[in-house]
Amino acid sequence: MKQHHKVPFGIMGIFMAIGIVFGDIGTSPLYVMKAILNGLPAGQQSNPDYIIGAISCIIWTLTLQTTVKYVIVTLRADNRGEGGILSLFALIRKNYRWTYVIAAIGAATLLADGIITPAITVMSAVEGINTLIPSVPIIPVVIAIIMGLFLIQPLGTAFLGKSFGIIMFLWFTMIGVLGVFALTDFPMILKAFNPMYAILVLKAVPNAFVILGAVFLCTTGAEALYSDLGHCGLHNIRVSWLYVKITLILNYLGQGAWIISHSSAIVKDTNPFFTIMPEWFSFIGVIMATLAAIIASQALISGSFTIISEAISLDLWPNIQIKYPTEIKGQMYIPGVNHALLVMCILMVLAFQSSSNMEAAYGLSITITMMMTTILLFMYLQHQKRPLWFSIPLTGFFITVEGFFFTANAFKFMHGGYATVLIAGALFAIMLIWYNGRRIKNRCVKYEKIAPVITCLDRISEDETIPKFATHLVYVTRAKYPNEMDSKVIFSLIKKQPKRADTYWFVYLHRSDEPYQFKYHVKTFVAKKIFRLDIYSGFKQGVHVDAFVHLICKEMQENGLVDLMSRYPSLRESKVEGDFRFVVVERIIRNLDLPPFKKTVLGLYYMIKKFSTSDTQILDLDPSVVTLEYVPLQYQKEAEQKEQRRLKKNRT
Repeated sequence: MKQHHKVPFGIMGIFMAIGIVFGDIGTSPLYVMKAILNGLPAGQQSNPDYIIGAISCIIWTLTLQTTVKYVIVTLRADNRGEGGILSLFALIRKNYRWTYVIAAIGAATLLADGIITPAITVMSAVEGINTLIPSVPIIPVVIAIIMGLFLIQPLGTAFLGKSFGIIMFLWFTMIGVLGVFALTDFPMILKAFNPMYAILVLKAVPNAFVILGAVFLCTTGAEALYSDLGHCGLHNIRVSWLYVKITLILNYLGQGAWIISHSSAIVKDTNPFFTIMPEWFSFIGVIMATLAAIIASQALISGSFTIISEAISLDLWPNIQIKYPTEIKGQMYIPGVNHALLVMCILMVLAFQSSSNMEAAYGLSITITMMMTTILLFMYLQHQKRPLWFSIPLTGFFITVEGFFFTANAFKFMHGGYATVLIAGALFAIMLIWYNGRRIKNRCVKYEKIAPVITCLDRISEDETIPKFATHLVYVTRAKYPNEMDSKVIFSLIKKQPKRADTYWFVYLHRSDEPYQFKYHVKTFVAKKIFRLDIYSGFKQGVHVDAFVHLICKEMQENGLVDLMSRYPSLRESKVEGDFRFVVVERIIRNLDLPPFKKTVLGLYYMIKKFSTSDTQILDLDPSVVTLEYVPLQYQKEAEQKEQRRLKKNRT
């Protein structure tokens, strides 16, 4: 099974981090200063005090929000080397179950942000091409690039990944050098390092919240930075961030200096990122910008696949098919998500038509993600037993800063922010329904003592008057304790149709909070005949029950614990292994007496389930060896539920 390997610290690791982690935040110079210019009062767009103050806001936002909160503090909250809001939730969910709501909000808004980021990034780059070659049609080219990106996902992106680091290193070097040359036009721009200028501009500008909303765009990639922790490693991210931050700040300073020294050239939608380039370099610059935009978009697409995969493992998202196109750790492809992202990105491009219009929709959802991460970070600090005098001021400071940014971005709601909020709201509703629907359904599950069942199965296996169902019969059980069995499994095995087999296997899958864990425990009820397998699989490991069972059976056979050979003499002589038959038992709603609210949630849950991947696919079973059966749900009354909880508590 795939295991987690710590990413080594070194030159290659640093280049990997530059190529994977900083695509989103690294392409923000394409649109941040343009958004600030559009937000400044008419006639004041080259006012030195305003521009120096805006650059100061950017510098201190990158310092406080990205460097301090994420690079220094939040990256320490790793789950066995893995990062991201759902990995953070996995660390604390046992002690703070209610935080699933916070995690769901954060994951939903992060996914919504991932829909608009490729659109605005690619659009900004193509608009740069259009300034050089006016005949280039912006919308068709943007759609063509986005479609190309999504269409190559099934092939895996290993062949692209090797060049990402080099291209992004050249990108950051380029924007840093361009910034240095441009800031010589107005060296006084360096006063922006003084935070007082940031405070003064927010006091002086009439629509300061609009400016603050534009400034926030410079740090939108910080959450993605945390999510990519497992791919690149803590030290690689921290070291590479030093270089990335320096080049970003130099470029912003250069853009600010150009704006102040070229006031007559400022018109609506002027993009100083491209205007600071020497004319002879413009073509190279826009090509590099396009490549950087494609790489940033690819990172966000891959990040969306990771978020959905983790959400499935944490019971926050319906079961859908996940494919692994390459052997590279963490690389996956989710067809349903890929198609949905493609459609939504194209709709964003068609609806907003330009990067300037998209700026109004961009940023609102990611501020919510950051606030949710801050809340979970506080709970994590409590989980780690950190003193309140440390955790309250620390998270209180971040939540205050993010509160200001949220208020600023809230002004964008009617100007396009509603788009990502509505998408995030729909995603959050699905997560909430799925999580609670599963809980209600699980409360309808009854468990019975397994001892009488084992005795009965032992007799059935010897009863030749019953037709043989399989050599090896496998059930996936939800019974947490080895001395219990789901009533639905007992119904299928004995009451509905007695199933005779030579060997019975009951598999319980523990979705571990450790990302890449794989281990198992075998309990033998009847030697070489009836077994229970407890398999521990990390939430990033994936579910491969068929492969897990066969791997364990092989190891047991080597140790003489089971006979895998066929029991039919003609096949046994030829050393043919016995057949395996998996039985999947699904519960259906039929005459279920539930309170109205729970009945509604459960109905919506089953409605969503119809569009999700089947249990056979999610367990990664070969459909040709699966038998599907149905049993009705039976709701347990409150008194019975309390008694079951009391018994479980006594057992633990």
